[in-house]
Amino acid sequence: MLKSFFLLFILFIGSFSNAQSEVIVDPPSYIKTIVLRSRLTNNFSPIVKLGESLILEFDDLSDSQEQYTYKIEHYDYNWKVSNLIDTQFINGYASDWIRDFENSFNTVQPYTHHRLQIPNDKTNIKLSGNYLITITNEDDEVLFTRPFIIYQPKVTVGVSVHKSRDVSNINSKHNIEFSINHPDLRINNPSQEIKVAVYQNQDWNTAITNIKPQFYKGNQLLYKYSDKVSFWAGNEYLFFDTKEIRNATNNIAKTRLDGLFQTYLYTDEMRKNKPYTFYPDINGNFVIRTIDSDNTASEADYSQVHFALEALTDVSENAIYVYGDFNDWQLNDENKMTYNEDYKIYTCTLLLKQGFYNYSYVTANDKGEINNRAIEGSFYQTENDYSVLVYYRPIGSRYDQIIGYGKANSENLRN
Repeated sequence: MLKSFFLLFILFIGSFSNAQSEVIVDPPSYIKTIVLRSRLTNNFSPIVKLGESLILEFDDLSDSQEQYTYKIEHYDYNWKVSNLIDTQFINGYASDWIRDFENSFNTVQPYTHHRLQIPNDKTNIKLSGNYLITITNEDDEVLFTRPFIIYQPKVTVGVSVHKSRDVSNINSKHNIEFSINHPDLRINNPSQEIKVAVYQNQDWNTAITNIKPQFYKGNQLLYKYSDKVSFWAGNEYLFFDTKEIRNATNNIAKTRLDGLFQTYLYTDEMRKNKPYTFYPDINGNFVIRTIDSDNTASEADYSQVHFALEALTDVSENAIYVYGDFNDWQLNDENKMTYNEDYKIYTCTLLLKQGFYNYSYVTANDKGEINNRAIEGSFYQTENDYSVLVYYRPIGSRYDQIIGYGKANSENLRN
């Protein structure tokens, strides 16, 4: 009986962990560099406080000069469309044209840059929760979707990161402990009304959910599990910087102009069996930048970035992907690597806008289950961000509020 319950629990977590990815629609090949994040400096996350601004940007590499439309929908905790109608969660319009766009200037790859700020004078979100923004063309065809999250701080969330309590994983896993403090909010049935979601590095695929409070202490809910909220620590992200697109720089072996700019990275090695080495990263994110202009939105160019991973043998039947926020943590044919038997390397080529990029190599089986340690290894010293979102749905309510958001970094391990 206990074994069956545990299996059901794991299946439930797996279904939620993929929930955000399941609502994401990948763009067509001519839509590139989708950015959806807070306007706050150095905040790469599409998680903002109610009333703060999000920016959506993307490039259209076709010559169609189409005008695009956005639509915003409210979702529940499980990333299913909620029962609310538009006027209940938005002041103004849930759907409208994207009016801010400009053509690229002095670039080898021409494109049109589109930009949308939320809220704006047409659309103002008034409730916390999970949201999905859908971009459609003039024929009402869906181009792509992206999830984002809005919270309203009604409780405080304290988060701490620890080495795993499991001796077998003490050097390779992080355990997350947290507390929810609600002195000004009456919660009648915490185990039913409160739900949480815990993320590593804002990667949708890492979500751990369905964790109930372990202890109750006055106006405090405590989550001190030794095993239920643990993550493989992984390794520091690899990086490259194409701000000087015509020159080879750190981690870039060579560049050339052949139709488009071609950027060849040095061949990476598998780090699984190598010692941990620290160097700063931005936890899988990217920043568009160029030294040639202050207006990176329309004057940064594109290059074909060539990735290579050394492998003396084909590692397994699992596929290998170049992984990061550059495509919202998705696995698709574009970032899937191909094995070259003659040279004993995996290769992949991605068309990317100038900038500073973090990336790593992950494997995934035919069920889409991601392994971040098969290539890169997993070390407790790895610096990661961890986020905890608190959802609240009192009895009789029609939607899931998000009432708290807490963060911690593994640089400050508590043991």
